[in-house]
Amino acid sequence: MGNNKKRPVYLNLFKIRLPVGGILSILHRATGAFLVLLLPIALYILQRSLQDPAAYAELAAQATTLVGRLVVLIILWVFAQHFFSGVRHLLLDIGIGDSKPAARRNAWLAFAASLTVVALTGVCL
Repeated sequence: MGNNKKRPVYLNLFKIRLPVGGILSILHRATGAFLVLLLPIALYILQRSLQDPAAYAELAAQATTLVGRLVVLIILWVFAQHFFSGVRHLLLDIGIGDSKPAARRNAWLAFAASLTVVALTGVCL
């Protein structure tokens, strides 16, 4: 092996510019992990809401506060982002939109769709 002077000494992750598809792919994995970690909390909240009417009323009152609405919108964004990027990955797996311009456009559409779902829900809350 020759001595290559152009090799970087260290890998600076903040200088690497990923394409939008790469960012979407990493975000798909992160939202999936977050959803798995959120599952026990969601099951606990479901169990509490089914306990009795008073517990349900307490949870409903917490969900209508500003912090509660913000948490609901964040969780909704995680679900929507994971869903739309998952649909994009499935379409890429079967060969739909796998050219470079189409893949880039579909990645931006996945981001836009998840933000649209959150914005429409936020207006309705």
